[in-house]
Amino acid sequence: YIGALGARVICDNIPGLVNKQRQLCQRYPDIMQSVGEGAKEWIRECQHQFRHHRWNCSTLDRDHTVFGRVMLRSDREAAFVYAISSAGVVYAITRACSQGDLKACGCDPLKRGRSKDERGEFDWGGCSDNINYGIRFAKAFVDAKEKKVKDARALMNLHNNRCGRMAVKRFLKLECKCHGVSGSCTLRTCWLAMSDFRKTGDYLRKKYNGAIQVTMNQDGTGFTVANKNFRKPTKTDLVYFENSPDYCVMDKSAGSLGTAGRVCNKMSRGTDGCEVMCCGRGYDTTRVIRVTKCECKFHWCCAVRCKECEDTVDVHTCKAPKRAEWLDQT
Repeated sequence: YIGALGARVICDNIPGLVNKQRQLCQRYPDIMQSVGEGAKEWIRECQHQFRHHRWNCSTLDRDHTVFGRVMLRSDREAAFVYAISSAGVVYAITRACSQGDLKACGCDPLKRGRSKDERGEFDWGGCSDNINYGIRFAKAFVDAKEKKVKDARALMNLHNNRCGRMAVKRFLKLECKCHGVSGSCTLRTCWLAMSDFRKTGDYLRKKYNGAIQVTMNQDGTGFTVANKNFRKPTKTDLVYFENSPDYCVMDKSAGSLGTAGRVCNKMSRGTDGCEVMCCGRGYDTTRVIRVTKCECKFHWCCAVRCKECEDTVDVHTCKAPKRAEWLDQT
């Protein structure tokens, strides 16, 4: 438990919070702990989704913002970051509510009594995830920063934040327990549970692929498509303003770490292949000895014993750009 004074000190020392966020932080210090857990979760998920791409969700300027300068651009990577981070906050708060870790919320209080689905009637029981509380708090906390400024970028961020919040709700699933003679489902007790966060990550990754480039409309209240041949964005589409840099060379102003030293797959023709990942600069090959567990056997009772096997593998890493080429970009 963090006392009121401790909460004030902690909240005053988190960089980049606006007043509304600082007030929420001081009022709900236990929820802020969940927000921190959510941050770790969405960063891991972001890095998983882009592990085979030139932009791999790596951080710049770690002490300033989690994602450094990539947040300053209005490209599709920023759209994804805002959506997945917003989703991560919803997920972490909702989970903490259900686990009884927070004073302000618990299981969903609306899931009481009887209900029905395509399999028939059931009783609400167990602990339904209180997703609506998670969404409400995430909206209040995450959106507060964007509501301070009324510009195009704030509108873009608010739209993508909402996409992220709704993505978590999309994967709620009904889980049931059967009661009755020898487990027959004459009586069922059910509750709503969030799916694994990976489902949300996979879904938002697809939305990143289909993100729609937009411009502000004239009265500044919404978007119009940048290319008239494309359909209008819906509430579930990610939107962005600027084209992405190629992320080939280090360019801090563009949030690019470059791909020098990144491991690539010599055999692949995809985004993880050496040709694409190294941007045509070529790659170095190092022969390394890899130690793996092998010939594992189960011994009664209850241990698994393995041997250690060594094999030699080639690791390919992207060459750095030539000095002159690098200087042009920085």
